[in-house]
Amino acid sequence: MWGEECAASWLADIGFEILARNVRTPHGEIDIIARQKGLTVFVEVKTLTSSENFFPEHQITARKREHMFNAAEYYAAENGIDHWQIDVISVEGKPGTKPFITHFENAI
Repeated sequence: MWGEECAASWLADIGFEILARNVRTPHGEIDIIARQKGLTVFVEVKTLTSSENFFPEHQITARKREHMFNAAEYYAAENGIDHWQIDVISVEGKPGTKPFITHFENAI
């Protein structure tokens, strides 16, 4: 998906190591798993063509937050990861344009 590719490239450009993408757990999918300075970051990517009246990050409902937390917690436990957080990256745009990226750190 274009938005996830943009987010992964952007994270790599700012010094994150991309560990995995589209990881399935019993609690849902994790879009990107990255690491920087010993911290593992589970990233949810939200993409929209325009945020004129609606922002991609507003798509994170209480239920979605719960699924994201449970998926990250499961993956961390299965892989012995002690230091982690969940971030949300909003990607606005469409293929062929330069994306506008907003990074919400430790969002969940």
